[in-house]
Amino acid sequence: MYETSSKVVEFFKLSNANKNLAEENTFLLNRVTELENTLNTLTDTVNSNEWKTVRIPPERQYDYIAAKVIRITTHQLQNYITINKGSLDSIKPDMGVVGDQGVVGIVEAVSPHFAKVIPILHPKSTIVTKFKKSNYFGPLVWDGQDYRYAKLNDIARHVKFSLGDTLVSSGFKSFPEGIIVGTINNFDIRESDAYYNIQVRLAVDFRSLTHVKVINYKNYQEQTELEKGTPDEKTISKKDK
Repeated sequence: MYETSSKVVEFFKLSNANKNLAEENTFLLNRVTELENTLNTLTDTVNSNEWKTVRIPPERQYDYIAAKVIRITTHQLQNYITINKGSLDSIKPDMGVVGDQGVVGIVEAVSPHFAKVIPILHPKSTIVTKFKKSNYFGPLVWDGQDYRYAKLNDIARHVKFSLGDTLVSSGFKSFPEGIIVGTINNFDIRESDAYYNIQVRLAVDFRSLTHVKVINYKNYQEQTELEKGTPDEKTISKKDK
């Protein structure tokens, strides 16, 4: 009885330790990002002949919000993840979600205390990735088969790559550039095909995923409004005509 009781207490202590460790890791990651951006501005200043103020590029203006996975599916065609942070914690739809191993998915819906994440393991998920070596990019999609693998599409036959090559986030939309997505596990191409059939082994082990980090890209709304075309822009365009 005492042994069982001790194991229960130890389990809850371990759970709290994991939570504290995840929050501490997120804090340190935010500090590293901040220091890297500061270092880049200092480097630009040092290389210049005169002092000047160098601003952080808008695509580098982001930080991370730690969250715990409270529900996850991996065996369905349309999988999803629920995390324990919501709008009260500044979580918004379309935010990217990553784990310690790499890209996880994108926030789809938010309530005050929770958020629903569409992971890579979902037919609606299309994450643009690129080869770390060559920067050639293509969309990553899941075929609904194995939670460990996905497909990389639209890679033309003239592109050179090898088994084991690393794929990272392209920097488009919800993710900063350079976050690992997976590695090339297998590929083939027929004589009549214009594009490769490529299988990617995902970096994240979704069946052991317990903690994630949500990317708070501070200029996301400005970028999406510009790309969609704001009402003011449309009005100006009509007047010009």
